[in-house]
Amino acid sequence: MIRIVIKSMHVPFFSLFQPAALCVMLAAMGGFGLVLPVSSVAMAQQVDAEGSADSAIHLTRIDVVGTQRVEPETVRSYLGLITGEGVSEESLDRGLKNLFATGLFSDVSVEALDGGVLEVRVQENPIVNKIAFEGNDDIQEEELLSEIQLRPRQVFTETKARNDVTRLFQIYRRNGRFAADIEPKIIRLDQNRVNLVFEINEGELTRIQSIRFVGNKIFSDDDLRGEIASREEAWYRFLSESDRFDPDRLEFDEELLRRFYLRKGYADFRVLSSSAELSKDRKHFFITVTVEEGERYKFGKIEIDSRIRDFDASVLYASLKAESDAWYNRDKISESTDALSEHLGDLQYAFVEVTPNIDKNSDDKIIDVEFAINESPRVFVERIDISGNLRTEDKVIRRKIEVVEGDPFIRSKVEKSEIAVRDLNFFENVEFNTKPGSSPDQSVLDVKVVEKSTGEISLGGGFSTADGPLLDLRLSERNFLGRGQ
Repeated sequence: MIRIVIKSMHVPFFSLFQPAALCVMLAAMGGFGLVLPVSSVAMAQQVDAEGSADSAIHLTRIDVVGTQRVEPETVRSYLGLITGEGVSEESLDRGLKNLFATGLFSDVSVEALDGGVLEVRVQENPIVNKIAFEGNDDIQEEELLSEIQLRPRQVFTETKARNDVTRLFQIYRRNGRFAADIEPKIIRLDQNRVNLVFEINEGELTRIQSIRFVGNKIFSDDDLRGEIASREEAWYRFLSESDRFDPDRLEFDEELLRRFYLRKGYADFRVLSSSAELSKDRKHFFITVTVEEGERYKFGKIEIDSRIRDFDASVLYASLKAESDAWYNRDKISESTDALSEHLGDLQYAFVEVTPNIDKNSDDKIIDVEFAINESPRVFVERIDISGNLRTEDKVIRRKIEVVEGDPFIRSKVEKSEIAVRDLNFFENVEFNTKPGSSPDQSVLDVKVVEKSTGEISLGGGFSTADGPLLDLRLSERNFLGRGQ
């Protein structure tokens, strides 16, 4: 007979940042072994001299000890062992892993008794009774509580607490407090409950001491510092947060630098790296950005490739903002694309697509641009849909729209109509959208509005020596009965 005993040692409640041992191997005589994911266990082996090394444990009963809130049957179901069958190393290992995966238990021990009885002893994780924050002056408790995972009446686990501390650190770092110190405290209560208190020392604001650039030859550090969102610490910036270090802002700064160099013609510009070094006292950051400026380019050929049938594309060249032989500027390409779309919209091409194709010649430092215009029919207004006007009549809005059903679609008129509806001052929001109609040459103008209060009432009083007490009551309505009167 083989008797295997696996018992748990009694240890103090775990520290949040001391990882527990995860596994223990029980090697019985004859090569029979169990790998158990137990937090802390001591092993004892008693082998009957008359027993056979090849004997198997035939499971007759599973006894569960130590449960308080969890039903014993729940423990048996997660263990996954079936009475009347043999217990293998793999099945017991899998069952114990399932128990720990529930997050309900801080410790599990297993003891194989005589007669095929398996005794499972569990120690349940405590329940969170209350969560509190101490020392948080800069950030409100509601904001901190919304970011953490643990909640009252939930099962407390070390992993959840550690993750919550990490989230709290992220909040303070986003607010420029990298010197913050957060220590979780556990207060034991009766009935296996705990109060969780996060003791916070917010520390001083961590500001940017200096911003330096490496690799810039054309533009000075002062020039580049003027183009980014981050700023160096200065006494007159006490109302600004731009001198607080923010990793997201640093990424945005890289994009701002890229846009700046592309506007100046440096099409090969790259940000090689950007680093932020925190001082030992955690009060200042030193930012270093390494760049590669590259060569400066000029615009080469600028052409328009129109695929619209029976359309003279030469009328569009006046809308281009980019000019040949001028220094390359990426913004000019975007502006030209928008201008071409607006011009074509005024010519009834509502759904036209303009795509700029760029061909860079690195040898000659020239960039050719071709604006490809897809095929599109002339469009007419099929229908005007108005929604969101619960009180205002449709006709009040329609009389401000410069196009009606059946008119040619002209983008400039639609844009003027949107401004006119906004100027009524009856709506909080006005949105004009153009949608395809029942055929390619038809469009639907979708007008969405959000109404606002248009009435006013005022009450005043006074006293005159000639007339005595005075009462002034005024009532006004800009949109009477929704008729715009």
